[in-house]
Amino acid sequence: MFIVSLLEQNLIFGLTRKQLSLIVLVVQNSTLVLMMRYSRIVQKPGQIMYIASTAVFLAEVLKIIACLVVIRYQQRTWEKFMLMVRREILGKPSETLKMLIPSGLYALQNNLLYVALSNLEAATFQVTYQMKIMSTAVFSVILLGKSLSRDKWFALFLLMIGVTLVQSQSMATTNASSTTTDKIVLVPQNPLIGFLAVITSCISSGFAGCYFEKILKTSDTSMWVRNIQLGISGSFFSLVGMLAYDMQPIMEGGLLQGYDWLTWVVVANQALGGLLVAIVVKYADNILKGFATSLSIIVSGVISIYLFNFQPSSVFIIGAFIVMISSYLYGIDFSKNIQNRIKPL
Repeated sequence: MFIVSLLEQNLIFGLTRKQLSLIVLVVQNSTLVLMMRYSRIVQKPGQIMYIASTAVFLAEVLKIIACLVVIRYQQRTWEKFMLMVRREILGKPSETLKMLIPSGLYALQNNLLYVALSNLEAATFQVTYQMKIMSTAVFSVILLGKSLSRDKWFALFLLMIGVTLVQSQSMATTNASSTTTDKIVLVPQNPLIGFLAVITSCISSGFAGCYFEKILKTSDTSMWVRNIQLGISGSFFSLVGMLAYDMQPIMEGGLLQGYDWLTWVVVANQALGGLLVAIVVKYADNILKGFATSLSIIVSGVISIYLFNFQPSSVFIIGAFIVMISSYLYGIDFSKNIQNRIKPL
């Protein structure tokens, strides 16, 4: 709500809407990846690692609460708020059932993100995760009937080349062994598992995103109501996955074992970050989003050098640069640019 009111102003702290949107996108993209990575590989001696599936479940619950708070703010009174909830959420279970497919895929994706960031450097993950652009493009053609220009297919081709170069460094490195100091413990990592997790996550994200977009375009339901419906289904799938795979450690150590302040920040960032980006993107465009992605990759890479002793090779730098260029090119509509330049005499 605060972000919405800020973005509706012409100038905020001397910044335009697009400048503020760019800052918010870069900060959210970078901090989520870096904090999630740090929370999964760095432990204090004797500290228990938190269970990733519990974090995914709690993030879904927090997202539902956040959407309810926004709806309450929009409706102004408790009477209107309760009427809205009864009519749009409780009174339309069939609409919630429509969210089963995307919510199940998002639950899978969110769990895979923890697996990926447990085994890949933050910068490597950031670059590889841009493959979701390709999966989204392919599914948009299949599910939404969109057509892509040759320029966009060329950008996707560049994306594949860049990701391949980046992963060549990751796969060339041996699995990191567990090391211990007086303050932290670095857990073992497997780059191959991380790569498979992030690619599966990209495919899941692309399909779920296009499916969700198709549902949004075929109804006039509020985005916040849709996110609650998505959260209800997502929390169900997350709960099932949590109980199916992690029941024993949860019974032994509790749901919140290994949680500290950083874990809660990661959960909040994952829950609210997507909603925040959805608000900000309203005031942004594809070019700005691509620019924000490029800056996020650079920020993550620089911070990883100091935080995780990450040492990028020349091949990684070239690959990351190609990915950033391809992300930028994919967001440009060259046909519109040409039309704008050709003006009638």
